[in-house]
Amino acid sequence: MIRRWNPGTLAPPIGQYSHLASVPAGHELVMISGQVGVLPDGTLAGAGAQAQTRQALANIELLLDSLGAGPQHLVKLFTLVAGAEHVEGCRTARAETFARWYPGGDWPAHSLAVVTALAAPELTVEIEGMAALPPR
Repeated sequence: MIRRWNPGTLAPPIGQYSHLASVPAGHELVMISGQVGVLPDGTLAGAGAQAQTRQALANIELLLDSLGAGPQHLVKLFTLVAGAEHVEGCRTARAETFARWYPGGDWPAHSLAVVTALAAPELTVEIEGMAALPPR
């Protein structure tokens, strides 16, 4: 089982994440390339960060499902947001998704960075991750 925690020697996290996460011995680490808000047919889920974040997280969930895993196997997420004006929409969509994925609040480690641009001008959010799969 992935262990996530926040030591009492630091201030609590300022968002939906854990300061630390560890992977049990024998688990396979899988890196998830940056996912954007593109639907399975290749079209953009929407112009705003909320729609794109929701879809990027849905894409991560589909990738995890293809491995026989789920959000509980995520150890770390890293989010890139193209401009500070998109942070709130990203956080709103993440909170909606995390309420479903982690109803108990046992969130993975997570970092968020604001950048000037992503791979294409219409993209507002990109999210990559790391998952730990139990031995099969």
